[in-house]
Amino acid sequence: MTDATPRAAAVRVRGLRRAFRGRTVLDGLRLDIARGEFVALLGASGSGKTTLLRILGALDGADAGEVLVPRARTVVFQEPRLVPSKKVLANVTVALPRGHRAQGLRALAEVGLERHCDAWPATLSGGEAQRVALARALVRQPELLLLDEPFAALDALTRLKMQDLVGELCRTHRPAVLLVTHDVDEAVRLADRVAVLRDGRLVTDEPVSVGHPRDPGDPAFADLRRRLLRDLGATPAPPPFAPASPTPERTRTGAI
Repeated sequence: MTDATPRAAAVRVRGLRRAFRGRTVLDGLRLDIARGEFVALLGASGSGKTTLLRILGALDGADAGEVLVPRARTVVFQEPRLVPSKKVLANVTVALPRGHRAQGLRALAEVGLERHCDAWPATLSGGEAQRVALARALVRQPELLLLDEPFAALDALTRLKMQDLVGELCRTHRPAVLLVTHDVDEAVRLADRVAVLRDGRLVTDEPVSVGHPRDPGDPAFADLRRRLLRDLGATPAPPPFAPASPTPERTRTGAI
Protein backbone atom coordinates (compact mmCIF):
# COMPACT_ATOMS: atom_id res chain seq x y z
CA MET A 1 0.00 0.00 0.00
CA THR A 2 1.33 3.40 -1.04
CA ASP A 3 0.36 7.01 -0.44
CA ALA A 4 -1.74 8.45 -3.25
CA THR A 5 0.24 10.71 -5.54
CA PRO A 6 -2.17 12.11 -8.18
CA ARG A 7 -3.21 15.54 -6.97
CA ALA A 8 -6.96 15.17 -7.61
CA ALA A 9 -7.21 11.57 -6.38
CA ALA A 10 -7.43 10.41 -2.79
CA VAL A 11 -7.99 6.72 -3.56
CA ARG A 12 -6.83 4.71 -6.56
CA VAL A 13 -7.49 0.96 -6.66
CA ARG A 14 -6.52 -1.24 -9.60
CA GLY A 15 -6.88 -5.01 -9.97
CA LEU A 16 -7.58 -5.56 -6.25
CA ARG A 17 -7.98 -9.20 -5.31
CA ARG A 18 -8.73 -10.72 -1.91
CA ALA A 19 -9.73 -14.29 -1.14
CA PHE A 20 -10.57 -16.13 2.08
CA ARG A 21 -10.18 -19.93 2.27
CA GLY A 22 -10.38 -20.26 -1.49
CA ARG A 23 -13.40 -17.96 -1.87
CA THR A 24 -12.67 -14.83 -3.90
CA VAL A 25 -14.32 -11.79 -2.31
CA LEU A 26 -12.71 -9.04 -4.38
CA ASP A 27 -11.79 -9.96 -7.93
CA GLY A 28 -9.86 -7.40 -9.97
CA LEU A 29 -11.73 -4.49 -8.42
CA ARG A 30 -11.12 -0.96 -9.73
CA LEU A 31 -12.12 2.20 -7.84
CA ASP A 32 -11.21 5.90 -7.77
CA ILE A 33 -12.30 8.45 -5.18
CA ALA A 34 -11.40 12.11 -5.71
CA ARG A 35 -10.41 14.42 -2.89
CA GLY A 36 -13.56 15.79 -1.30
CA GLU A 37 -15.79 13.21 -3.01
CA PHE A 38 -18.38 11.17 -1.07
CA VAL A 39 -18.84 7.62 -2.40
CA ALA A 40 -21.41 5.17 -1.00
CA LEU A 41 -20.81 1.44 -1.50
CA LEU A 42 -23.77 -0.95 -1.55
CA GLY A 43 -23.78 -4.72 -1.71
CA ALA A 44 -25.33 -7.82 -0.20
CA SER A 45 -23.97 -9.25 3.04
CA GLY A 46 -20.70 -11.02 2.36
CA SER A 47 -20.10 -9.19 -0.91
CA GLY A 48 -16.78 -7.74 0.26
CA LYS A 49 -17.79 -4.16 1.17
CA THR A 50 -16.17 -4.19 4.59
CA THR A 51 -13.18 -6.12 3.25
CA LEU A 52 -12.53 -3.29 0.78
CA LEU A 53 -12.92 -0.69 3.52
CA ARG A 54 -10.52 -2.56 5.80
CA ILE A 55 -7.93 -2.77 3.05
CA LEU A 56 -8.21 0.97 2.41
CA GLY A 57 -7.84 1.56 6.15
CA ALA A 58 -4.74 -0.68 6.39
CA LEU A 59 -6.65 -3.09 8.64
CA ASP A 60 -6.32 -5.92 6.12
CA GLY A 61 -4.04 -6.74 3.20
CA ALA A 62 -4.66 -7.45 -0.47
CA ASP A 63 -3.65 -10.64 -2.25
CA ALA A 64 -2.96 -8.76 -5.47
CA GLY A 65 -3.44 -5.37 -7.09
CA GLU A 66 -2.54 -1.75 -6.48
CA VAL A 67 -4.00 0.35 -3.64
CA LEU A 68 -3.06 4.03 -3.33
CA VAL A 69 -4.50 5.94 -0.37
CA PRO A 70 -3.65 9.05 1.67
CA ARG A 71 -1.48 8.66 4.75
CA ALA A 72 -4.07 10.51 6.88
CA ARG A 73 -7.13 8.26 7.07
CA THR A 74 -9.58 7.27 9.80
CA VAL A 75 -12.38 4.73 10.23
CA VAL A 76 -15.76 5.04 11.97
CA PHE A 77 -17.30 1.63 12.67
CA GLN A 78 -20.87 0.52 13.36
CA GLU A 79 -20.02 0.40 17.07
CA PRO A 80 -18.51 3.60 18.60
CA ARG A 81 -15.65 1.60 20.16
CA LEU A 82 -15.09 4.15 22.92
CA VAL A 83 -12.66 3.39 25.76
CA PRO A 84 -14.92 2.97 28.85
CA SER A 85 -12.17 4.06 31.27
CA LYS A 86 -11.62 7.41 29.49
CA LYS A 87 -13.94 10.41 29.51
CA VAL A 88 -15.39 11.79 26.29
CA LEU A 89 -12.66 14.34 25.55
CA ALA A 90 -9.94 11.79 26.26
CA ASN A 91 -11.65 9.39 23.84
CA VAL A 92 -11.61 12.05 21.13
CA THR A 93 -7.91 12.81 21.56
CA VAL A 94 -6.80 9.25 22.33
CA ALA A 95 -3.41 8.37 20.78
CA LEU A 96 -2.79 12.03 19.86
CA PRO A 97 0.23 13.83 21.31
CA ARG A 98 -0.28 15.95 24.42
CA GLY A 99 -1.62 19.46 23.94
CA HIS A 100 -4.57 18.61 21.70
CA ARG A 101 -7.30 19.49 24.22
CA ALA A 102 -8.38 22.58 22.26
CA GLN A 103 -8.64 20.59 19.03
CA GLY A 104 -10.66 17.92 20.81
CA LEU A 105 -13.06 20.51 22.21
CA ARG A 106 -13.52 22.03 18.76
CA ALA A 107 -14.28 18.59 17.33
CA LEU A 108 -16.83 17.94 20.08
CA ALA A 109 -18.41 21.34 19.40
CA GLU A 110 -18.82 20.38 15.75
CA VAL A 111 -20.86 17.34 16.73
CA GLY A 112 -22.78 19.24 19.43
CA LEU A 113 -21.20 17.53 22.44
CA GLU A 114 -18.81 20.12 23.90
CA ARG A 115 -20.81 20.07 27.17
CA HIS A 116 -20.21 16.32 27.44
CA CYS A 117 -16.41 16.54 27.40
CA ASP A 118 -16.12 15.29 30.99
CA ALA A 119 -18.84 12.63 30.70
CA TRP A 120 -18.15 8.90 30.83
CA PRO A 121 -19.04 6.81 27.74
CA ALA A 122 -21.51 4.72 29.76
CA THR A 123 -23.71 7.80 30.30
CA LEU A 124 -24.12 8.52 26.58
CA SER A 125 -26.96 7.50 24.30
CA GLY A 126 -26.18 5.47 21.19
CA GLY A 127 -26.34 8.55 18.97
CA GLU A 128 -24.14 10.57 21.33
CA ALA A 129 -21.54 7.80 21.47
CA GLN A 130 -21.44 7.64 17.69
CA ARG A 131 -21.00 11.41 17.52
CA VAL A 132 -17.98 11.06 19.83
CA ALA A 133 -16.59 8.43 17.44
CA LEU A 134 -17.11 10.86 14.55
CA ALA A 135 -15.36 13.66 16.45
CA ARG A 136 -12.46 11.29 17.19
CA ALA A 137 -12.15 10.58 13.46
CA LEU A 138 -12.36 14.21 12.34
CA VAL A 139 -9.96 15.63 14.95
CA ARG A 140 -7.19 13.83 13.05
CA GLN A 141 -8.03 15.88 9.92
CA PRO A 142 -8.20 12.84 7.63
CA GLU A 143 -7.87 13.07 3.89
CA LEU A 144 -9.85 9.81 3.70
CA LEU A 145 -12.78 9.05 6.01
CA LEU A 146 -14.00 5.44 5.98
CA LEU A 147 -17.50 4.82 7.37
CA ASP A 148 -18.49 1.20 8.00
CA GLU A 149 -22.29 1.22 8.45
CA PRO A 150 -21.98 3.84 11.22
CA PHE A 151 -25.75 4.39 11.56
CA ALA A 152 -26.96 0.78 11.44
CA ALA A 153 -27.43 0.38 15.21
CA LEU A 154 -29.34 3.66 15.65
CA ASP A 155 -33.09 4.20 15.73
CA ALA A 156 -34.69 5.71 12.63
CA LEU A 157 -34.91 9.32 13.86
CA THR A 158 -31.37 9.35 15.28
CA ARG A 159 -30.10 7.77 12.05
CA LEU A 160 -31.59 10.60 9.97
CA LYS A 161 -30.06 13.22 12.29
CA MET A 162 -26.67 11.51 12.09
CA GLN A 163 -26.88 11.36 8.30
CA ASP A 164 -27.50 15.12 8.22
CA LEU A 165 -24.60 15.73 10.60
CA VAL A 166 -22.16 13.57 8.63
CA GLY A 167 -23.21 15.23 5.37
CA GLU A 168 -22.67 18.69 6.86
CA LEU A 169 -19.29 17.82 8.39
CA CYS A 170 -18.04 16.20 5.20
CA ARG A 171 -19.00 19.28 3.21
CA THR A 172 -17.08 21.41 5.75
CA HIS A 173 -13.92 19.28 6.07
CA ARG A 174 -13.92 17.90 2.50
CA PRO A 175 -12.21 14.54 3.05
CA ALA A 176 -12.67 11.81 0.51
CA VAL A 177 -15.36 9.53 1.99
CA LEU A 178 -16.24 5.89 1.47
CA LEU A 179 -19.49 4.89 3.18
CA VAL A 180 -20.31 1.18 3.37
CA THR A 181 -24.05 0.70 3.84
CA HIS A 182 -26.97 -1.65 3.18
CA ASP A 183 -29.40 1.28 3.06
CA VAL A 184 -30.12 2.43 -0.50
CA ASP A 185 -31.97 5.55 0.63
CA GLU A 186 -29.04 6.49 2.87
CA ALA A 187 -26.61 6.07 -0.02
CA VAL A 188 -28.64 8.27 -2.37
CA ARG A 189 -29.28 10.84 0.36
CA LEU A 190 -25.60 11.37 1.21
CA ALA A 191 -23.32 10.42 -1.66
CA ASP A 192 -21.91 12.15 -4.72
CA ARG A 193 -21.55 8.69 -6.30
CA VAL A 194 -23.09 5.31 -5.52
CA ALA A 195 -21.42 2.01 -6.38
CA VAL A 196 -22.77 -1.54 -6.12
CA LEU A 197 -20.40 -4.41 -5.37
CA ARG A 198 -21.34 -7.87 -6.65
CA ASP A 199 -19.25 -10.95 -7.44
CA GLY A 200 -16.10 -9.15 -6.41
CA ARG A 201 -16.49 -6.24 -8.83
CA LEU A 202 -18.36 -2.96 -9.10
CA VAL A 203 -21.40 -3.58 -11.31
CA THR A 204 -22.70 -0.04 -10.82
CA ASP A 205 -20.79 3.20 -10.30
CA GLU A 206 -22.69 6.36 -11.12
CA PRO A 207 -23.03 9.95 -9.90
CA VAL A 208 -26.06 11.05 -7.92
CA SER A 209 -27.69 13.82 -9.93
CA VAL A 210 -30.50 14.49 -7.42
CA GLY A 211 -30.43 18.07 -6.13
CA HIS A 212 -30.16 19.08 -2.47
CA PRO A 213 -32.01 18.76 -0.20
CA ARG A 214 -32.60 15.20 -1.39
CA ASP A 215 -36.20 14.14 -0.97
CA PRO A 216 -37.14 10.45 -1.36
CA GLY A 217 -40.32 11.70 -3.02
CA ASP A 218 -38.33 13.35 -5.82
CA PRO A 219 -38.85 11.32 -9.05
CA ALA A 220 -35.08 11.40 -9.72
CA PHE A 221 -34.41 10.01 -6.22
CA ALA A 222 -37.01 7.27 -6.69
CA ASP A 223 -35.67 6.38 -10.15
CA LEU A 224 -32.10 5.98 -8.91
CA ARG A 225 -33.34 3.99 -5.92
CA ARG A 226 -35.17 1.57 -8.25
CA ARG A 227 -32.09 1.08 -10.43
CA LEU A 228 -29.85 0.44 -7.44
CA LEU A 229 -32.28 -2.08 -5.93
CA ARG A 230 -32.41 -3.83 -9.30
CA ASP A 231 -28.62 -3.99 -9.44
CA LEU A 232 -28.63 -5.41 -5.90
CA GLY A 233 -31.03 -8.12 -7.03
CA ALA A 234 -33.87 -6.78 -4.87
CA THR A 235 -37.43 -5.90 -5.83
CA PRO A 236 -38.27 -2.26 -5.08
CA ALA A 237 -40.98 -1.84 -2.47
CA PRO A 238 -44.21 -0.16 -3.59
CA PRO A 239 -44.69 3.52 -2.68
CA PRO A 240 -45.72 3.89 0.98
CA PHE A 241 -49.02 5.53 0.04
CA ALA A 242 -49.89 3.65 -3.15
CA PRO A 243 -53.40 4.47 -4.38
CA ALA A 244 -56.04 1.85 -3.70
CA SER A 245 -57.35 -0.23 -6.56
CA PRO A 246 -60.23 1.43 -8.44
CA THR A 247 -63.63 0.67 -6.95
CA PRO A 248 -66.08 -1.04 -9.30
CA GLU A 249 -68.65 1.38 -10.76
CA ARG A 250 -71.61 -0.34 -9.20
CA THR A 251 -70.10 -0.02 -5.73
CA ARG A 252 -69.40 3.69 -6.23
CA THR A 253 -72.98 4.32 -7.36
CA GLY A 254 -74.55 2.03 -4.81
CA ALA A 255 -76.01 -0.25 -7.47
CA ILE A 256 -76.90 -3.80 -6.48
